[in-house]
Amino acid sequence: MVKVLVKKLNPKVQLPKYKTKGSSGMDLMAFVENPIKILPKTSALIPTGISVAIPDDLEIQIRPRSGLAAKSNISVLNTPGTIDSDYRGEIKIILFNHGNQEFIVKKNDRVAQMILTPVLKVDFEEVDNLPDTLRGSGGFGSTGK
Repeated sequence: MVKVLVKKLNPKVQLPKYKTKGSSGMDLMAFVENPIKILPKTSALIPTGISVAIPDDLEIQIRPRSGLAAKSNISVLNTPGTIDSDYRGEIKIILFNHGNQEFIVKKNDRVAQMILTPVLKVDFEEVDNLPDTLRGSGGFGSTGK
């Protein structure tokens, strides 16, 4: 277990939690005073009412909830969204309505899930040539021939 500091921006905020022992992601809930209507083919920024502090070598990924996607055509627009280790502002979710019906977000609705993941930092080494592979520079669809 990794310790993550969390700050409630309002005492009534419900903290994210795992729903089952095997869950990879914690559900994030909307913290809105009034319902937010998301019209078809539009997005809305949904506040969660929490801020976090995570270790430097980790990130939080914000991902859609499969139930919202399957039942209501609702997804996270910038999937996966990233919460960097040095960000201390409120976590907000960009929900997009892919459907043909309006979607209403109410207080404490589960709108996304957050997953804590390791981050590997890159140290580029510039070279004139890369090692050869069987695929080489074959692009989209090249392995399906």
